Amino acid sequence: MRVGKAGVCDFRIVRTRSLQASEQFPVNCGDTVQVWYEENCFFQGYIFTVEEDQERVVKVTAFDQIRYLMESDTYVKKNITATQVIKDNALAVGRLLGPIADTKYVIPKFSMDGQKRLDMICKALDETLMADGSMFIFYDDAGLLTLRNVTDMKVNLILGENSLVYGYSTSRDIDSNTYNRVKLVRDNKESGKREAFIEQDSDTIAMWGRLQFWQKVDEGLNEEQIKAMAHRIMQLKNRQQRSFNLDAIGYISVRAGSILQVTMPHLNLDRNFLVEECNHKFAGQTHTMKLELNAYEVEMERL
Repeated sequence: MRVGKAGVCDFRIVRTRSLQASEQFPVNCGDTVQVWYEENCFFQGYIFTVEEDQERVVKVTAFDQIRYLMESDTYVKKNITATQVIKDNALAVGRLLGPIADTKYVIPKFSMDGQKRLDMICKALDETLMADGSMFIFYDDAGLLTLRNVTDMKVNLILGENSLVYGYSTSRDIDSNTYNRVKLVRDNKESGKREAFIEQDSDTIAMWGRLQFWQKVDEGLNEEQIKAMAHRIMQLKNRQQRSFNLDAIGYISVRAGSILQVTMPHLNLDRNFLVEECNHKFAGQTHTMKLELNAYEVEMERL
């Protein structure tokens, strides 16, 4: 999944007759798991669950390094980038870092108490997105925690009726992440009052009713910065959310956070989508994938 969850690998092993049920299965919690495909390792993780049933089938679940960022702690910093938030929290739990992009935007004050380290990272990336429109993808790349700009995640692949896809569903909604009124508030220590900055779209309010996004911003931001943030949030949120769920022949380069093209002429659809969730399945020689895709117009204009 693109945001807020570790990568997971589920697999099954059947006991052979040479390994009796009374013997302990030689797979243990904490063991390292690697998954290779065509001479490339695309998943590395650690076993967290081992189950066995009466049919002698052992079910194993492994998570990548992001699972270890689920521990809670306190983190308070001033004038820090999301890049540094990632490095600090990853190193605090002894995780291995790969390429970490420079997010550049400086967060004036960052404070989270008793929160999961992964939530801290997601919050820092969200603040960066709302401040300057830059989206970054954080993931474990086969054993190395990695951060890349979404514009670097384009996969050279077209999915459609005659290209890999064998099933799909589509939806539109204003329920999950749509807002047509943004209200940002700032506490003014000098006046002792709370100031509100509002941007809204009367046309979509008339169509959908008022859907308000509210957030308290750092008192160190000036009025121009807050208004620019409100405008950016409106650009991101003031639209119907359009998503696709696709069943397709597997393509190993696709992962959560990838950008790929979907072309379906009978739906008048020919555009890029962001992969929100990606599930690869291997059964014998068959490799398929299930994708949850969301259109993301603001970012697509940059590709």
